[in-house]
Amino acid sequence: MVQNVAGIVAELEPEDVHLLSGVEHGMRFSEWVARSKLPEFSGLTPENVDYRLERCVDFELVERKTIQYEGFKLTYEGYDALALYTFAERETITGVGASLGVGKESDVYEVESYRPLALKYHREGVTNFRKVAKERDYTSDHEHVSWLYTARKAAEREYEALEALYPDVSVPRPIDQNRHAIVMEKMDGVELSRTRLEDEQVLGVLDLLLREIQTAYAEGYVHGDMSEYNVFVAEDGVTIFDWPQSIPTDHENAEEYLDRDVGNVLGYFERKYPGFVGDVSASAIADAIREDEFHGIAELA
Repeated sequence: MVQNVAGIVAELEPEDVHLLSGVEHGMRFSEWVARSKLPEFSGLTPENVDYRLERCVDFELVERKTIQYEGFKLTYEGYDALALYTFAERETITGVGASLGVGKESDVYEVESYRPLALKYHREGVTNFRKVAKERDYTSDHEHVSWLYTARKAAEREYEALEALYPDVSVPRPIDQNRHAIVMEKMDGVELSRTRLEDEQVLGVLDLLLREIQTAYAEGYVHGDMSEYNVFVAEDGVTIFDWPQSIPTDHENAEEYLDRDVGNVLGYFERKYPGFVGDVSASAIADAIREDEFHGIAELA
């Protein structure tokens, strides 16, 4: 999908982008934006709005409805195009490459730039909007919340966390952020869930991961959604990614989230590598992390 949008972005004219931005602005107030509002929101003349709408409908960047009134809204591709256009204007990226991973809440692609980078589009709220809007604290207080807002806030939160943690914590280096999209350093390694560690590596990798969680906590952040699916393992260590659900350590739920993160990590290693972890409890590890006194599983066993 993103590769197709990249081709369309190359054909967009500045007035097309003004039109798309006008639709985006109108969607802050309602799901469908009345045609009559678009000259005001886009800064274009009514005649130019008409022309640009037809182009963007043909490109499948906006969707039209005619019941009750004629209204328009951005498609997912339209929102992708706005972010991609901005990154190109900033010269953050020069092209889009192959898919690196597609999930329920994000799509990640390799992008061309001065170094290997990755483009992540947040999809929170796209497939299960009601559930995400209810659960995420950055949407719970808003009466009208669109999937655009939910996805953008997720990207903003993740980028903020990456900026705060890098390089002290092993996270992808943040490069740029716009709307629901983040450009970051491309990660090396293999997802922990798909890695089979040698016996002599198990406790070492587990200790490395728990120390990264401890450093993040000391820097003021709890990941909030730790699992074997958001850790990469490489020869030089581990990298923790996917931080949109992170919360500050002074958040009222920080203790609970830290306990859950540690429990998830420990539970995974106990299931996949039985007999290695021993009798140490997740609560004991979490307590040591809170006190900045975790120095390895062996010391707690």
